[in-house]
Amino acid sequence: MHTVLTLDLLVVHFISEDENGPISPLHDIPLFADEGQKTFNMVVEIPRWTNAKMEINLKEVLNPIKQDIKKGKLRFVANCFPHHGYIWNYGAIPQTWENPEILDESTGCKGDNDPIDVMEIGYRVAKRGEVLQVKVLGAIALIDEGETDWKIIAIDVKDPLAEQLKDISDVEKHLPGLLKATLEWLKIYKIPEGKPENQFAFNGEAKNREFALHIIEEVHKYWKLLIKKEAEAGGISCANVSNVDSPFKIEQKEAEEIVNKSPQPGPAQSVEPVGMYHPVQVV
Repeated sequence: MHTVLTLDLLVVHFISEDENGPISPLHDIPLFADEGQKTFNMVVEIPRWTNAKMEINLKEVLNPIKQDIKKGKLRFVANCFPHHGYIWNYGAIPQTWENPEILDESTGCKGDNDPIDVMEIGYRVAKRGEVLQVKVLGAIALIDEGETDWKIIAIDVKDPLAEQLKDISDVEKHLPGLLKATLEWLKIYKIPEGKPENQFAFNGEAKNREFALHIIEEVHKYWKLLIKKEAEAGGISCANVSNVDSPFKIEQKEAEEIVNKSPQPGPAQSVEPVGMYHPVQVV
């Protein structure tokens, strides 16, 4: 993992690498960790209990993981009492894309133009930029400002509970209260920013593993169209080093040159305190 540009001790620019050099975490990491077992790769953007809003940068070449910036300020998720930061390891499943031009039949809303999000609920706090192999358990359909924003619920295959958690119904049995806390978190986390509560399809019901696998299959198909230039990219950089049938494929040497031209570390900038708690009333 190549890192550059630190702001107030927070690394805000992660460039993914494999044994051959730089890669795109969105386009070059495979969807499946094990297709036969239906386990998936997950790119960790935000470790549990942290606040910095890190994400795969879709517009930048090779899609580095960067901290989101709004109005010139680094973005942090607020602590909505009693939660602190993100309550799971949060990230994305590579080689997926929620197409903003396609109406999701199950939600009635179009996609949010992002890779599909995943919340990993195992015991270990993961590292930013780490690639986990996860078992999918279910999905929650968040409606974010009128767009479909699927949240896949999954667990690291190496977690002690992984064998016991086979479907969404097992989560409440072995991790009581987690699904309720998850829905609450997703509902209220934008309120401290002055935004309304988020809404859900299916009245917030967490759909099962089979349903979630179908959703992942669909968004992987949309990504295939994207990487082959058979769908409008909408500003997404599709540069990659591994997809041989993609017109966006670049050579490894070019990828290395792109990384070498990345910004060098600059002076630290002060950020607003992120430890403040916000009492939010859930309706």
